[in-house]
Amino acid sequence: MAKVTAVIDIGSNSARMAVFKKTSRFGFYLLREEKSKVRISEGAYENGGNLQDFAIKRAIIALREFLFIAKSLKARKILCVATSAVRDAPNRSEFIKKVKNELGIKIKVIDGDKEAFYGGVAAANLLYEKNGVTVDIGGGSTELALIVNKKIENTISLKLGTVRLKELFFDKDDIEGARKFIKKEIEKLGKIFNSKKVFGIGGTIRALSQVIMKKTEYPLDILHGFTYGFEEQKNFLESILKMSDEELLKIGVKPERFDVIRPGTLIFLEILKYLGTKEVITSGVGVREGVFLTDLLRNDNYKFPNNFNPSVRTIMDVYNIDRKIASYETKIALEIFDLLKKDFELNDKYKMHLTYAIKLSRAGELIDFYEAHKHTDYILLNSLHYGFRHSDRLLISKIIRFHKRKKIKKREIEKFKNLLPKKEIVEKLCNIFWVAKLININLSMPDVKISKEKNKIIIEGPHLYLAKERSKSRELFFDLEIKNLV
Repeated sequence: MAKVTAVIDIGSNSARMAVFKKTSRFGFYLLREEKSKVRISEGAYENGGNLQDFAIKRAIIALREFLFIAKSLKARKILCVATSAVRDAPNRSEFIKKVKNELGIKIKVIDGDKEAFYGGVAAANLLYEKNGVTVDIGGGSTELALIVNKKIENTISLKLGTVRLKELFFDKDDIEGARKFIKKEIEKLGKIFNSKKVFGIGGTIRALSQVIMKKTEYPLDILHGFTYGFEEQKNFLESILKMSDEELLKIGVKPERFDVIRPGTLIFLEILKYLGTKEVITSGVGVREGVFLTDLLRNDNYKFPNNFNPSVRTIMDVYNIDRKIASYETKIALEIFDLLKKDFELNDKYKMHLTYAIKLSRAGELIDFYEAHKHTDYILLNSLHYGFRHSDRLLISKIIRFHKRKKIKKREIEKFKNLLPKKEIVEKLCNIFWVAKLININLSMPDVKISKEKNKIIIEGPHLYLAKERSKSRELFFDLEIKNLV
């Protein structure tokens, strides 16, 4: 597979390009993302589905710019897919031929099930939850994929899209007509897709999540993985249907979404009600990531290996983290954790946070050794995109951020109180982290013996002189004795 791959998705409303760079077999990161509001479907639904000349021209201009960017980034592979508006257009072959002749880009028109599949592959591999239903609202259609234990069990495409409903109903101020149209179409779902958890994909759903984040004063500016209860937000979502443009702007909707946010919200509301959804998990990934991953994982049943996390691998690759040292220090931390967990009421779930905190703790050293813990905190909070809850990535980053402290100031974690455990738990995890790093202060990975007497942890082994000297300067929640065997 090419080291740099560009994926272009021509939707009914927007054309988007994502450029991915591989760091190893399964490690990768997003190198660049671009979007153009080409509105390839503009005027199509009122003209027998035919793509209009002005829309085609607009799309080709945007695609040419995308191509410049992709080639500048040394993309060796360009994958281009087109969805609802193009696949439904009687004159689609004319558009496809024009793009091929003028730009050399080969467009693959995908059907609704394939579009749903790509969204499902992205959600199944890059979100933290293993089971749920993806809902991907586009300009011309809405796709759903049923995911069971990270495997796509079923897909469906509905003729429900923001631009489609805008032109057919909302431009005529017929909201109730649109609602009836939606309800009739979603009857096709039957009972197969019922799910308490929905993975929300697409621009409309991301925009709604951003509005809810603003409304609830959510402490993190991270969209992918943002989760909210549907019942708690249902009335608010209903209110959006009747908001003026001025009111939409006030709650945080961007002007370019004014004309499609209402039809998109109505589609989403009716689908969530039909599915009996309790929780919405926002996905920052969709068709483009699905196309990329389908190519990357084509020989692996479209799934990453068990217990593999692409974000963790990418960080270790990019920041040249020594895997042997990381494994050694992780082993020390987990041994100490197991010895202390019963007496100090530490839940086993925190072993995961300690493990990743230790493994990735040296990322910030590439930027500045003296303030590495601060830089690593920022790197992890903003780079552990895939496979983690917001609460997980926050705790992992804060263990590193505060591990040098005797005490954490209450105000420093107060704003995260709904995402982090109690301050005392964070401090205990920081203490264990500090000792694990201390034992390997000279990077020799000494062969140590760790034991416990009452509330005292005893660590004995060679090359622990510096560790023993440094340990006297720190007050911990447990007693620590280090024996340097010369």
